[in-house]
Amino acid sequence: MITLSDSGVYLRNGNEIIDERHAPATFNKEEAKKGTIAWSILQAHNTSGDMRRLKIKFDALTSHDITFVGIIQTAKASGMNWFPVPYILTNCHNSLCAVGGTINSDDHMFGLSAAKKYGGTFVPPHLAVIHQYMREMMAGGGKMILGSDSHTRYGALGTMAIGEGGGELVKQLLNDTYDIDYPEVIAIHLSGKPQPGVGPHDVALAIIGAVFANGYVKNKVMEFVGPGIAEMDTDFRNSVDVMTTETTCLSSIWRTDADTHCFLAKHGRPDAYKRLDPADITWYDGCVQVNLSAIQPMIALPFHPGNVYTINTLNENLSDILHSVDREAKQIAGEETSFSLLKHIENGKLRVQQGIIAGCAGGNYSNVYAASQMLRGKQCGNDAFSLAVYPSSQPVFMDLVKKGVISDLMASGAVIRTAFCGPCFGAGDTPCHDGISIRHTTRNFPNREGSKPGVGQMSAVALMDARSIAATAANGGLLTPATDLPPVEIAEYEFDPTPYHSRVYIGTHQPVKDAELVYGPNIKDWPELGALTEHILLKVVSKIMDPVTTTDELIPSGETSSWRSNPLKLAEFTLSRRDPQYVTRSKAVQALENARVNGENVAELAPIFTRIHALAGFDTVRPQDVEIGSMIYAVKPGDGSAREQAASCQRVLGGLANIAEEYATKRYRSNVINWGMLPFQLTGEPTFEPGDAIFVPYVRAALDADALTFPAFVIRQNGQPEEIELTMTPLTQDEREIIKAGCLINYNKARNHK
Repeated sequence: MITLSDSGVYLRNGNEIIDERHAPATFNKEEAKKGTIAWSILQAHNTSGDMRRLKIKFDALTSHDITFVGIIQTAKASGMNWFPVPYILTNCHNSLCAVGGTINSDDHMFGLSAAKKYGGTFVPPHLAVIHQYMREMMAGGGKMILGSDSHTRYGALGTMAIGEGGGELVKQLLNDTYDIDYPEVIAIHLSGKPQPGVGPHDVALAIIGAVFANGYVKNKVMEFVGPGIAEMDTDFRNSVDVMTTETTCLSSIWRTDADTHCFLAKHGRPDAYKRLDPADITWYDGCVQVNLSAIQPMIALPFHPGNVYTINTLNENLSDILHSVDREAKQIAGEETSFSLLKHIENGKLRVQQGIIAGCAGGNYSNVYAASQMLRGKQCGNDAFSLAVYPSSQPVFMDLVKKGVISDLMASGAVIRTAFCGPCFGAGDTPCHDGISIRHTTRNFPNREGSKPGVGQMSAVALMDARSIAATAANGGLLTPATDLPPVEIAEYEFDPTPYHSRVYIGTHQPVKDAELVYGPNIKDWPELGALTEHILLKVVSKIMDPVTTTDELIPSGETSSWRSNPLKLAEFTLSRRDPQYVTRSKAVQALENARVNGENVAELAPIFTRIHALAGFDTVRPQDVEIGSMIYAVKPGDGSAREQAASCQRVLGGLANIAEEYATKRYRSNVINWGMLPFQLTGEPTFEPGDAIFVPYVRAALDADALTFPAFVIRQNGQPEEIELTMTPLTQDEREIIKAGCLINYNKARNHK
C-alpha cells in the first residue's frame, strides 16, 4: 500500500522512480534538485539571493479568532502602522459567543476594527472555517501563504502554505522575512485509484501512519506527484492535503492539472491557476510511494492521528488493539480512570457514541455529499449515537441545501451546524464520559474532544472518513467501513459567493486612517519582559518524560480559547492537564527574579550561589547580576498546533528556556525563540529534577559567538554541582538578537528606536 525509499530518488517524466544508487551517470543531482515544484516556488519568494539560506516573503497571511488579537497586539507594539501584505482575519474558533460572556464577540469586534484600521479582510463568524475561505478566495498556483493555524495547507491548489506561531506573522507584518535553511523535499508518488467507499481521510491517515513515527517527512516539504493525482478531484485532494500537518512536515505542494483549473475557475478565479509540474528529471531527498487502489477505510485510534489501522483490521482484532488504547488512557488520566473502549465491544463490534463531520478536513462539499448519499433513506437511530455535520463554508452549505443534501441528512437524524472548528480542538459536541467519538476532523489528541481527565471526565476521538462515519451511523453506531455499503455518486458542486459579498469586510491595502481599535475588557497588552543577562540561573519547574509532549498539553485548547487575548489569565492554564503544579512553581521562581530586579537579597538563593562560587572561575559572580527564570524539560515538545501561546504562557510566567532531546516541530521551536526563551537540547536522560537549578554562565557571549554548545552546571538542593553540556541547533542572527532582547517585541522596539 505504502513504501518508503531508503535513499534519494530521481523522478523521470513525472512518473518513473529511479533509486539514486541506480541512476544513469548522466543525471546531474544538483541540477535535478532544481526541478522540484518546491524549488521554483521557494526561489520566487526568496529575497536572500542564496537558496541555501532562505528569506521568504509571503503573498498573504491568515489567522483566526484565537490568534489574531495577540498577533496584532504584538505587531502594534513592535511599530506596525498597516498591513503591508493581504491579511485575512477569520472567525471560526471562538464562534460560540455564549462561552465566556462577551469575550469572544469582543475579540471579533477587535478583529473588524483592526481590518479597518490597518487594511485587512474580516470574515465574520459562521461564514467559513479559515482554510476553506482561503481555498475558495485566496490560494492559487505558485503562491506562498503563511497562517497562524498549523493546518495552513493549500498545496493541492498549487500554493505552498505554512502554519507557524504568531511571531512569524508579526515579522511579515513588519516587512521582515521567514528565515529557514532550504528544506529537504520528499516525493509523495501517487498511483492507482481510490476504490469506492474510500475517501480522502483514508488516504491521509494511511500516509500519516507510514511516516509520522519515523519522522520521515519532519520539517520537510511533501511534493505530491504521480498519475494517481488525476484520479482524485481537487476537493478530495484538499482534504488529503490539509492532513499533511499531522506528519510534522513543513509544507506541501501538488502538481496541478485541468481539475485544479476547474476548481479555481468555479470559484471565480481562473487567473489564479498555474500549471505546476516537476521537471523531466527531478531529484528528491526521499520518496513515499502510495498505491491508492490498495488503501482501505482507515481509523486513527486515540490518542494520535498516527495511531492508524484499517477498520477491518481493527474489527478483526478489537480486544487486543483496544486494550492498548485503554492502557494509554490510564497513563493520561491516571490508573483510577473508568475510561475503557473495551467496554464498548458488542458481539465482536465496537459501538461508538458520536459521529462528527466538520472543519477544513471533513466539512468539504464532497465529503458531506457522500455522507448524505450513504445515509439517504436510513436512520441514525434513537439510542446513544448522534451525528453532527458542519459544512465548511456558507457557499458549501448553500449548495448542499439547494441539492436537498441537508434535508436528507436531517431526515436521517443528523444535526446540521454552521462552519466552526470547535470539534477539531475541543470546543463543541463533547461526547459523554467514557464515550468514543468518530470524527472526520484533523486531530484526536487527548482532550481534543473537550473532556477534562484532571477532574475525572474522559472521552476520546478516533479519526475516520466521512463515508465510514456515515456507514457507521446507518448501522446505528456500530463501527462499519464505507466499503460495506454500495458506492455513491457525487453531483457537481456549484459555488455561489453571495454570502461573502454580503458579509465579508474587504479592506486589503485600504487602511482607514481615523479608525480606532475596539478593545473589550479581556483584551490585554503583553507584560513587560526583560532582556537576557550575561549569566542565567534556570530553576527546573517541570520534567516530562513522555515520548512526545503536544502543544495541547503545554497550553490546553478548548476551554482556554476565550482567554487567548489575555496573556496573564491564559498563563494560569499552562500545563494544567499535564503538570498541575507548574504554575505555582513558576510563580515562585518569578518572585525570586522580581526580588533580584528590585535589589533584594533572597535567602533561598544563598546556598545555590555558595555552590556556584565554589566552581572554578565563578567566585565573583553576584546574585544580582544573574537572571533567574523557570525551565521545562520535555523529551520531544511541541507536536501539534502552531499556537504561540504554548511558549508565550511560559514566558509571561518567567520562563527562560526549554531543554529537550529534540523539538517535535520547527514551529514550536520558533515560538520558543520569538518569546525570548533559549531552545536548549540535551543528549541522554537528564539527571536533574524539579526544584534543582541549572547555572548557565556567559550565555550572551555564547550567543554572540554563535556557539552550538553551552557548558552548564546542575546545582542540586543537596550534593555537589554537576557539569553538563547543553546544545542548540544553529540560530539565525536575528534569532540570537531576539533571545538577547528578551522577546520579539523588545527586539523590534529596539530596532525602531535606532
